[in-house]
Amino acid sequence: VVSTQSTGSSGINAEYGGERLRVDHSHESLIKDLQLSKDRTMLISASKDTTAKLFDAKTFHFLKSYKTDRPVNSAAISPIKHHILLGGGQEAMEVTTSHAKSGKFEARFFHLIFEEEIGRVKGHFGPINTLAFHPNGKQYSSGAEDGYVRIHDFDQSYYDFEYDF
Repeated sequence: VVSTQSTGSSGINAEYGGERLRVDHSHESLIKDLQLSKDRTMLISASKDTTAKLFDAKTFHFLKSYKTDRPVNSAAISPIKHHILLGGGQEAMEVTTSHAKSGKFEARFFHLIFEEEIGRVKGHFGPINTLAFHPNGKQYSSGAEDGYVRIHDFDQSYYDFEYDF
């Protein structure tokens, strides 16, 4: 059983008895979301500390980190590409005092291996709170504090994109 604390630590607990088997202190603030990859080999966490972290799901060892300039409320792993999707944005109570553009409410794509941002999708007018890829990898959905759930279909250019390394 995986659990998180408001301090940003997370850990694996024994299924029976709750004994703490492993603890990780990779995050510096509240963890907002945990999601498994489709094949259940990786786990990604999203945190208010402006990062998402990728872990081996079996051993809970840290693998990669994806850094942004805003709180990350949700993170998802593509089932068909080496991509990570992050969403978040400026805190809702601060949004009312600034322009919607400054809240940075885009969904952001990162390369899973190279940890570099490769794209953004605009559409929400409030912080994104949840993201999920469709199991076939051809769509993703996003839900935000603007009250909308958006379903995004990928263009052919998404499938054709090859990362230069």
